[in-house]
Amino acid sequence: MRQDIIPADGRLGILIPGLGAVATTFIAGVEAVKKGIAQPIGSLTQMGNIRLGKRTEDRFPKIKEFVPLADLNDIAFGGWDLYEDNVYEAALNAKVLDLPLLQAIKPELEAIKPMKAVFDRSYVSNLDGKNVKTGATKYDLAMQVIEDIERFKLENNCNRVVMVWCGSTEKYIESTDIHSTIELFEAALKNNESLIAPSMIYAYAAIKSGVPFANGAPNLTCDIPALIELAKETNTPIGGKDFKTGQTLMKTILAPGLHARALGVRGWFSTNILGNRDGYVLDHPDNFKTKEVSKLSVLDEIFRPELNPELYGDLYHKVRINYYPPAGDNKESWDNIDIFGWLGYSMQIKINFLCRDSILAAPIVLDLALFLDLAKRSDMSGIQEWLSFYFKSPQTLPQLSPEHDIFKQLMKMQNTLRHIMGEDLITHLGLDYYQELVETL
Repeated sequence: MRQDIIPADGRLGILIPGLGAVATTFIAGVEAVKKGIAQPIGSLTQMGNIRLGKRTEDRFPKIKEFVPLADLNDIAFGGWDLYEDNVYEAALNAKVLDLPLLQAIKPELEAIKPMKAVFDRSYVSNLDGKNVKTGATKYDLAMQVIEDIERFKLENNCNRVVMVWCGSTEKYIESTDIHSTIELFEAALKNNESLIAPSMIYAYAAIKSGVPFANGAPNLTCDIPALIELAKETNTPIGGKDFKTGQTLMKTILAPGLHARALGVRGWFSTNILGNRDGYVLDHPDNFKTKEVSKLSVLDEIFRPELNPELYGDLYHKVRINYYPPAGDNKESWDNIDIFGWLGYSMQIKINFLCRDSILAAPIVLDLALFLDLAKRSDMSGIQEWLSFYFKSPQTLPQLSPEHDIFKQLMKMQNTLRHIMGEDLITHLGLDYYQELVETL
C-alpha cells in the first residue's frame, strides 16, 4: 500500500553551511542543468532508473518519474560561510569548474551571498574568516541560525527547507554526557560547553525547526543521542555522515567483490593527495583523525573479521591524506591491496584513482536534499538509514552495525522507494520465472 505523501508543491530551499568547493560546484551544476547547458551526471534522482515489478514486465522508469521529488526549477539556494564571497566568487576561488561555464550562470551565482557563519576556530584551526556570528552563548548562535532559516523561507517564498552540511571537517571529539539528552544538550548550549561543535549548532537549529538535516563531513554532529531524540520529537529526517566519494567509493565497490568470492586480504594501504580547502583543513592532525576514523571503519564492516578470521583476521589497514596545493580539487588516491586465494597464494591489486572530489560530491548533495525532502513529506522521521548509499560512515541506530556494501545499500534505497510508493519489493530471486516457464512446456 502506498504511503500518504504530501505533494512537492511550491519551492524547496536548500540551505548549506559551508559554501566552499563542494557547495559551489553543486549549486553551479544545478543552475547549469536548469539552463540546459549541462547534464546532472552522477545524480540518481535525475538520471537513475529503478526496476518495478517482475523482469518480464519491463518497467524501468526514471526515479524522478517514479517518486514525487521537487523539480530543479523549484529550488532556491542559500547558506553560510565564514568568508564573504558570493557563490560566483567562491566558485572561482575553488577552481573546480571552467570559467566559461561559470560565466554562463554568473548572475544566478552572484545573487547567492553567504549569511554569517557559526564558527569556532578551535574546531578548524587552519581556517579563519570575518563573516562570523557573535553571541553571548552558543544557544544565542543557534537562535540566530533558526532566525536565518525563517527569514530565508520568507524572502525566497519557500514552502519547505532542507539543510546539508558541506562545511569543513571539524576536529575529532567523542560523545559525552552533555550529548546524551536534549535537556542536557540545551543546557550545554547555554553554558558554552566546549564540546558543542559549530556543526551541532546548525544541526540543532535545523532539527528544532523541523528542517531535515544531512551531515556531509565525518564530524560528530547529528549522530548524538540528544539530536536523534529531538529529530523524533519534531518529526524530522536526519542522516550522515561523510559524503562517499573518491577512495572510499572505490573501497565499497571492490571490497564487497573480494568478500563475495571469499578471497583473503592481508593488507590495504591507502594514501591521498589533494590541495583544496578540505586538504588544507585535514593537514591538521586533529581534523585528520576525524576523517581517518570515518575511512577506516569501512573495511571492518564489509569483511567482518570476527566472522572470517582465516580471511581477514590479520588485515592491516592504513589510511594517509597529504595536503598538496598543486593538485587543487583534483584528488589522487593510491591503493595497494595484498590479497590471497586458493591454498593461500598471494596476489596484489593496485588502484590509482585520479578523481575530482567536488565533481563526485555535488550530485550526492542534490540527491540527499531531494530524498530528505521526500522523507519529510512521507512522514519518515529520525535516522534515514536507507540513504547510507551516499555516506562513508552511515548513521544507524546505536545497536545496529552500518552497512557499507554499496550494492546492498543501493538495494535498500531502491526498496525503500518501492515501499513508500506501494510497489512490490524486489529480492532478485527469480525462481518464479523459471517455474512458470516449466509449466508452459
